[in-house]
Amino acid sequence: MSRYLDMVDAPEHVKKLTIPQLQELAADIRTELIEGLAKGGGHLGPNLGVVELTIALHKVFTTPKDKFVWDVSHQVYVHKILTGRKNRFRTIRQTDGLNGFALRTESEHDCFGAGHAGTALSAALGMAAARDKRGTDEQVVCIFGDAALTNGISFEAMNNVAHTTKKFIGILNDNEWSIAKNVGAISGYLNKLITNPSYNKLAKEFESFVRRLPKGELAIQLAHRAEGGVKGALTSVGLQQTTQAIDTDGRGGHGSPVFFEEMGMRYLGPIDGHNLPLLISTLEFAKQCDHPIVIHVLTQKGKGYEAALKSPEKFHGLGPYNASTGETPASKPGSPPAYQDVMGQTMVKLCKKNVDIVGLTAAMPTGTGMKHLEKAMPERYFDVGIAEEHGVIFAAGMATMGYRPVVAIYSTFLQRAYDCIHHDVCLQDLPVIFVMDRAGLSANDGPTHHGLFDISYLRCFPNVIAMAPANEDELADMMLTCTTINHPTFIRYPRGTAEGVPMKPEPQLIEVGKAKITQTFTNNKQRKVALFGLGPMHAIALKTAAQLANEGFDCAVINPRFTKPIDAAAHETYGHEADLVVTLEDHVLIGGYGSAVLELFSEKHVSTPVIRIGWPDKFIEHATTQDELRAKYGLSVENTVNRVKAQFAEPALTKKQLAIA
Repeated sequence: MSRYLDMVDAPEHVKKLTIPQLQELAADIRTELIEGLAKGGGHLGPNLGVVELTIALHKVFTTPKDKFVWDVSHQVYVHKILTGRKNRFRTIRQTDGLNGFALRTESEHDCFGAGHAGTALSAALGMAAARDKRGTDEQVVCIFGDAALTNGISFEAMNNVAHTTKKFIGILNDNEWSIAKNVGAISGYLNKLITNPSYNKLAKEFESFVRRLPKGELAIQLAHRAEGGVKGALTSVGLQQTTQAIDTDGRGGHGSPVFFEEMGMRYLGPIDGHNLPLLISTLEFAKQCDHPIVIHVLTQKGKGYEAALKSPEKFHGLGPYNASTGETPASKPGSPPAYQDVMGQTMVKLCKKNVDIVGLTAAMPTGTGMKHLEKAMPERYFDVGIAEEHGVIFAAGMATMGYRPVVAIYSTFLQRAYDCIHHDVCLQDLPVIFVMDRAGLSANDGPTHHGLFDISYLRCFPNVIAMAPANEDELADMMLTCTTINHPTFIRYPRGTAEGVPMKPEPQLIEVGKAKITQTFTNNKQRKVALFGLGPMHAIALKTAAQLANEGFDCAVINPRFTKPIDAAAHETYGHEADLVVTLEDHVLIGGYGSAVLELFSEKHVSTPVIRIGWPDKFIEHATTQDELRAKYGLSVENTVNRVKAQFAEPALTKKQLAIA
């Protein structure tokens, strides 16, 4: 670390530095970000873009008294460095290290946790309302991105700001990106605003305030492009306020209302998000305002690192890379494909054969694999932005018109559209196909991104057909099968590398609700264990069976494939034949696949004892690898073998007695 970063161990140290020293600090922090994340990876691009903004926030405000609420919060690395976590920064997203997002239990300077988009405005407004009710004077600052404005929750919050409080500071961090390039009218309008602002004046009190500051005239010059605001992008009503408005769309030169101001929030900007003096001056002004204010800040994602500027989507969040070149390790020849690529490539195959199939994602074309369809058949591809609720209902609407929408959303993000799944898809029994990547652990990202709840939250809905492939070939078969089912269908599969099994040239249909018997019992005299391994846990079941066989057990291995409906005949048959049943799932135990088996056994009067292997009733932390967490929580071959052996170590109990035990 260079000398300026060495000088900063707490937020109060930032306040003591001069502007030139703060600019040196910004350079130091960028170096630390680039070098510090190279080994383990992380959200590099977003953090490079908010270095000056974060420094300015800590120069002007005082945390933890003042509250910084970050939307998504993947851009809090700089904030962590400045709030006493500098020496632990290189542990970020690693086992027992710093979390990659804001985390209340990690620091008093993290006032609100996050990991999903669109939450910051609501949370910050709640804090402001609590402050007003309590009669205290802390400042509440909400930092939200332009991508968050595609999320409906943000608008619900803005609708209430002016009616709730007079003291509220919102910072619109506009870098034109979420993960992929932002899409939709809001993104287009913000870009139009930046290039063609309609009004060329700034609030008189802001001008007067800034002119009194050092280099205030320069700040005025930089900011004088402003006040245009996010004008009537969301309304067709034009106000005949001025004849000076710039005709940017060829529809005539009439003025239109300033969107944020119509919401009761004073708008300032757009301003240069990398100009420290201007940022500090603007924040000082906002601090004194007695009405809600939004500051529109233009930042550059990946600023200061050429590789990130050239590939902003790649460097939004990535694994290890070479800090000098930005290169990431190449896949070894013959390595198994990633599940998302199998999904994307299968989508292209299916779309070429069926004109009714379309693909949809919510701002995650690369992460979900939909990038393959976007490239091959862009006319069959939709990106709705960070708007999962809209995406699900949009797909439902298409399904009513005879199309087969394939909705690619991570398991954890699909939780945001839960009522839409219920009310708009399942209740109407529409044939929408959901492919849920990151079902199971997203180890580095932690609890906000683990997809451990979807079996539970889906299997209670009528009309649902839900499944989990054991490998990439089965994923392709399931996708084809879903196109023939006239009900809502859901496929869950894990993050990252697939199993490496050979894939058929073309996918084949599988029987709905039918399990696949991988290995049968062989010796009636041995102790019999039936292992039901769901999805990626099927590989664990096979390894467990091999180890148990070496110790005198006779094992059957079943790939359940479906979580709703489960194969009642296969489960009942092996339940009766076995002395012990083991279910394995990459999902919480409460309400999961193992619970479905217990319910079935209760209905069918199967008394064989059941061991359930899965995640406990808690939010699972982050770690360097998923194997570390699986070992810690018992989703491993070793633990499964030990539990089976312990069960049979009980003195000569009958099946009924074992079930009671």
